[in-house]
Amino acid sequence: MSILRIRTIGDPVLRTPAQEVPQFDESLRTLVRDMVETMYAVGGVGLAAPQVGVGLQIFTWGIEGDEGHVVNPRLSVGHEPQDGGEGCLSVPGLSYETPRMDSATLTGVDMHGRPVHRDATGLLARCFQHETDHLRGTLYVDRLEGEHRRDAMRQLRGEAFRATAERIARERDEQRGVAPRPAGDAPRATGAAASSFVRSPDDAAGPGSAFGRASGPGASRTRRGASSSGGAPRAQHGAEQTRRPGGAR
Repeated sequence: MSILRIRTIGDPVLRTPAQEVPQFDESLRTLVRDMVETMYAVGGVGLAAPQVGVGLQIFTWGIEGDEGHVVNPRLSVGHEPQDGGEGCLSVPGLSYETPRMDSATLTGVDMHGRPVHRDATGLLARCFQHETDHLRGTLYVDRLEGEHRRDAMRQLRGEAFRATAERIARERDEQRGVAPRPAGDAPRATGAAASSFVRSPDDAAGPGSAFGRASGPGASRTRRGASSSGGAPRAQHGAEQTRRPGGAR
């Protein structure tokens, strides 16, 4: 299995709706296994295929011993809102309170074409919404409101975010055993260009991005817009993952 490169905000693949998987073959199964490996290696609790540069409808999750994946998913959500913070491996170093619904039902198939059906609440429901958004070209920062949204816009335009993104990219490249990308390769948003980084809610393709843990490359001690009230793991927040459940089969 391989650790794949995580794409970060500013990469067009993150803003392009993913396509349905047309063929279930060994290349698909290899991709799913590599995504699971990558998710744990970089300290994530969820990962969508566009985040590794693949525009297909696939995501994985691994939360408190509950590990899974889904291909060509469909998601329906409940009506009760839940509070909680989120972060994203593709938006490194930031985390914010993000509005989600408290329950969700996920359907689809696995990498062998077998049916997947999961009813989820709380953190798992939040993860499903977050990852489904990735498949629609939507990032969690698109769903921010009020001061959190304004702060995200400021942070994404700033040199501190750029420096953090570059540092994390270098750490991840070193972990993968490849030559680090040149300095200055991280995305930049200045002035009006920031509008391509954070969309208005009306522009979002639909209702769900990958969470990050404190462990592994990509973790930052800086948190923005974070509350101290529990909720979903944020980027750079949550218990360190000490061992991995069984991998995708």
